[in-house]
This record gives sequence, C-alpha cells and structure tokens, in this order.
Amino acid sequence: MGNETMNKRELSTKQTDELLEVLKARFEKNMERHNSLVWENVQTKLKANPDKLWSLNEMERTGGEPDVVDYDEQSDTYSFYDCAAESPKGRRSVCYDRAALEARKKHKPENSAMDMAAAMGIELLTEEEYRELQKLGDFDKKTSSWVKTPNDIRELGGALFCDYRFGHVFLYHNGADSYYAARGFRGSLTV
Repeated sequence: MGNETMNKRELSTKQTDELLEVLKARFEKNMERHNSLVWENVQTKLKANPDKLWSLNEMERTGGEPDVVDYDEQSDTYSFYDCAAESPKGRRSVCYDRAALEARKKHKPENSAMDMAAAMGIELLTEEEYRELQKLGDFDKKTSSWVKTPNDIRELGGALFCDYRFGHVFLYHNGADSYYAARGFRGSLTV
C-alpha cells in the first residue's frame, strides 16, 4: 500500500472488493460465530464505512482473520474480533504500550500493542471480550495475547495477557515492557 492510501485510510475499489470476498467467505465458513446474522446486512454496513474497511484490511494484513462475532441491535453495530487460531503473526514481539517501549533501555521491540492498535484504528480486546471470543472456538493454544489493562495495574508497571491452555482461559501479568515471539494482541472493531 502506498502512503497516499495509508494517509487517507481508504481502500481502492479493487482492495475493497477483495477484502469483502475474504470476509464473506470467512463469515459463511464460520456461521457458528454469528448464526442469526445475514452477510448482506454486514456488507451494506461495511460499504457505508470505508474507514472501518481500511481497519479491517489492516487486521487481515497482519494475520488477524477478522470475523463478525456480535450484533448490537440497539446501536445497529457489528463487532469484529481477530479470529486467527493463534495471536496474529504480524503483531507479535511487541511490548504493551509506548511508555513501556520508551522505558526499555536495551533490546527494544519495534513497536507496542497499543500503538499498533491505534494506528490500525482498532482496540485491544478486554479480558471479558477475550473470554467471549473463547466461547466461539479455541484460540491461542500455542501463543498469548495482550489484553486491555486496567489503569491501576498499568500505573504500577504491569500489563495483562491471556491464553488458552488445558481447556481454560488463563489471565496473567507481566511487566508492560516485556515482549515475546509468541505474544501479540487481538483487536476488536465496531462497525
């Protein structure tokens, strides 16, 4: 993608069509995630929000395999989560946030989860959202994902992450400046 497209946060017609085909195929293949929803309604909403399509493309480009996981009738919005089996490959080896990245003296990672998410126009999953995602399948059986961390924990230098082992979701803590090849982050986007 050229800088022009990146700055506008808009996909070309060809990119839009290609992304919608990928999303539609994933939607139809995984109906258990959204069995009462109709793709045409989702697609209409997406086409009306080109900035959200751009963010979904970023989720896809970094290995997230975004899919619809919820529809809120009251607000008429769809929620997309990263549904890749493991933490998205293009978002691993990152510390939690900018403050953690700047505090690190040696062997700094290239980026942070919070900065990447903001640049993509998405949010990190919360612990509750992560647990909801796990009801739709088994995710992060070999990897782990940073989750949105409460301020009181973050102010003390910590950050939270989750994974799925032994048939259960586990919530852990780590220094926010830590990073590992098997830890990334999962995002959410509301359209």
